[in-house]
Amino acid sequence: MVRVVASLLLMVFAAVAIPRTAFAMIYGAESFTLGNGMQVVVIPNHRSPVVSHMVWYRAGSADEPPGKSGIAHFLEHLMFKGTLRFPEGAMMDIVARNGGQQNAFTSLDYTGYFQNIAVDRLPLVMDMEADRMRNLVLSEDDVITERQVIVEERRMRVENVPAALLGERMAAALWGTNHYGTPVIGHMEEMLALTLDDAFDFYRKYYAPHNAVLVVAGDITAKDLKPLAKKYYGAIPASDDWDGEHKLRERSGFLAPTAHSQIVMSHERVAQPQWSRQYIAPSYKLGNLEDVYALDIFSEIMGGGATSKLYRELVVDQKVAVSFSTGYRSDAVSYGTFYVSMIPSVGVTTEEAVSAYELALENLLNDGLASEDVERAKARFSARLAFATDSPLSAARSLGTSLAVGLSIEDVESYPDKLSNVTVEQVRDAARRLFTENSYVSGILLPKASSGAATEETTP
Repeated sequence: MVRVVASLLLMVFAAVAIPRTAFAMIYGAESFTLGNGMQVVVIPNHRSPVVSHMVWYRAGSADEPPGKSGIAHFLEHLMFKGTLRFPEGAMMDIVARNGGQQNAFTSLDYTGYFQNIAVDRLPLVMDMEADRMRNLVLSEDDVITERQVIVEERRMRVENVPAALLGERMAAALWGTNHYGTPVIGHMEEMLALTLDDAFDFYRKYYAPHNAVLVVAGDITAKDLKPLAKKYYGAIPASDDWDGEHKLRERSGFLAPTAHSQIVMSHERVAQPQWSRQYIAPSYKLGNLEDVYALDIFSEIMGGGATSKLYRELVVDQKVAVSFSTGYRSDAVSYGTFYVSMIPSVGVTTEEAVSAYELALENLLNDGLASEDVERAKARFSARLAFATDSPLSAARSLGTSLAVGLSIEDVESYPDKLSNVTVEQVRDAARRLFTENSYVSGILLPKASSGAATEETTP
């Protein structure tokens, strides 16, 4: 099974001028809470007799204890070792024999497990998933063999990927003491030291009903799901530390004084220079919330595809770059991150490309934004919403991501309205605050002619 380490998940459920009641019409989501504290959410979609069954745990790599980086992702792997009722391989075999698919992913703020399966087979996967929530069975041999798997995964996805190596160094420089600077997969030396006790400590602390969200999207209603949820998940005893109230996770709001840094790395596997920049940005939990909606729109205008402003300016018109893109991670328990990346054209130095980018950005903020740009961006968000509702998995993942970081269904429901009310002035002001008030780190990845290890230089 391929397990995905998800470090960036973006909300795609925005729309234009949609009334506040539209969420019920689009998703029809309903929610209830079991006696042991587990939240259950249903998103009906009766286009085909299938469902996406997802269990989200409000625990990711940023929740790991110091010195145990990678334990959240390691536990994700170990969860497939099974239980006494469903030993290793049984769950995968049962899902496959019943025509389903399953996978899992770990992120900074959450870990998720999902199955896509025919609706009449839903009780099978609910039974198995509920069982491994509290009854995981592990041995020392399991830890040794699976630890080698994640070590090889790191070698393949990070050690052998220069852009990933640079990304780790950039995150560490940007976030400092914030746990978002620690790689989701973990640091190699700490991964090699992870033990059976480490895995069970993390499992017992976070894998509990009150710390989990069940999202089922597809050919089912809340009326049909409720008895199944009570039977399988409701039978799990409440944890000793569950006091009947959901306490939202809190990340430190501390940020070091604003500073900018640059990391230059050369590697023999790099064929074309690359440049990127990461800015600390507001999220739905920390920072100026009103800026989040405006920055969603600005990211789309600035570099959200081949028709975006800076893509056309830098790639099409000036031809100083062969690619340009932006991204914005706002669904986070801590602060968010705004990303910019660019590959300079052949014959154009990185310095020349960056100078062209900064001038184009300045012009965009000064007089390059119009109301028409904002409305077109809103329309593109609306189109993405339509695609998201086509797939039960997309809907479950979009909504589940928000719930896992501490937002409510009401927060998601109000998002289209708040986005539709954003003005061009708000977009311009939010972007200016982002680029002038927040720390950022730039990364330059260069070819290295001779063989040898990667070299790195950090400058203020």
